[in-house]
Amino acid sequence: MDLTHLPSSPGVYLMRDASGAIIYIGKAKDLKKRVAQYFKKNPSDRRWKIPNLVALIRSIDYIASASEREALLTERTLIRNYQPFFNEMWKDSKSYPYVKITREDFPRVLFTRARPRDGAAYFGPYPKVEPLKKLFGYLWRIKFINLRRCRWDFSLVKPLDERKIKACLYYHTGQCPAPCAGKISKTAYAALAGRVADFLKGDFKKLRGDFRLKMARASKKLAYEEARQYRDFLAAFDHMQERVFINRLPENFMEIATGRTGAVTALKTALGLARPPAHIEAFDTSSLFGKQAVGSSVCFINGEKNTAHYRKYRINFQNTPEGGNDFAMMEEIVSRRLAQIKKTDEAPPDLLLIDGGPGQLAAAMKALRAAGMKIPVIGLAKRLEEIYMPGRAFPLVLDQAHPGLLLLEALRNEAHRFGIRYHRLLRSKAELSEDA
Repeated sequence: MDLTHLPSSPGVYLMRDASGAIIYIGKAKDLKKRVAQYFKKNPSDRRWKIPNLVALIRSIDYIASASEREALLTERTLIRNYQPFFNEMWKDSKSYPYVKITREDFPRVLFTRARPRDGAAYFGPYPKVEPLKKLFGYLWRIKFINLRRCRWDFSLVKPLDERKIKACLYYHTGQCPAPCAGKISKTAYAALAGRVADFLKGDFKKLRGDFRLKMARASKKLAYEEARQYRDFLAAFDHMQERVFINRLPENFMEIATGRTGAVTALKTALGLARPPAHIEAFDTSSLFGKQAVGSSVCFINGEKNTAHYRKYRINFQNTPEGGNDFAMMEEIVSRRLAQIKKTDEAPPDLLLIDGGPGQLAAAMKALRAAGMKIPVIGLAKRLEEIYMPGRAFPLVLDQAHPGLLLLEALRNEAHRFGIRYHRLLRSKAELSEDA
């Protein structure tokens, strides 16, 4: 089974049989590594479904995700929608746990797998619950989380029986603020619950700094077990802070998502790349008779726009000849983007797309050599939508409906749109200055 189209990033994988039916859906932090495990012979693995499943697999699609938690939510929804034969989880209503702050006069914090509409606050879900339980245990001990732990149902209008209060171990050992005994007001207790809610929403800054300091001190004292504990707590923060964007999947979500990643796979095959070009950045230049010359670069990740990596450039005519030399302009903006990638230690793109033919492509390659970076680069010429590649005598011409070509055209058009908008902005400012 060829798995080279799978990226080493979070997502959901969909295994299909010869008829194209989905027989298994799974999630992974690293898609390529996780799926590869199915095809490694392991005599000690006695789970019945593995050999039976592998024998039926004929193709594997994937849906990229921003994080493992987003992959979890996508996986859960798709399994419930499609009910693949080999999926046991979600068919029997199992789920990953949430952290719950109950809706009571004196709330409690609990781990739960159910999420009824009871007015409580829920956080998660969390694929890895053990690190969170260890972290929460520590936060209880240092009283950062200092809410009641009892199971008793009481309120301001329905006080707890005094005999139960006297029998409570948490009350006698000082592990509870004891709202049942009137030791804390409802307002003060609500502030404690609010602090826990802020923490669960991702307000980790103070605790992170504290844990890093304690980890460094423990390492310096050679107390490696203690240092490892704080390292695990910091990892738990990372897990809790993973972004989750999916709330409700549209009916055609799977077709759209697999279509995007399928285009990435198709492009990998068409260009003969070593790995799927999940991260592509496209470059374009714009000017009017050499005035207000600008460049733009846009980014698609897994077939979707990633505006965080969009960049606009005002061309520096000290380095570029006056009059709008397209090749020199292209070299400059690619050089500037590569310099930024190196300076900020960003992950480099899997592919650079240059708007233009052999001349623009050569300019971009010159910038890559100067930067000492090896990134696949291609040019897309508008006339026939032919693809120019280094070392290839003739351009590659793909079918107009080829999903990889459609992805490249979308990138090129987006780079052009973004650059033109910036160019028009500079022209407007220049015209206003002349009128003044």
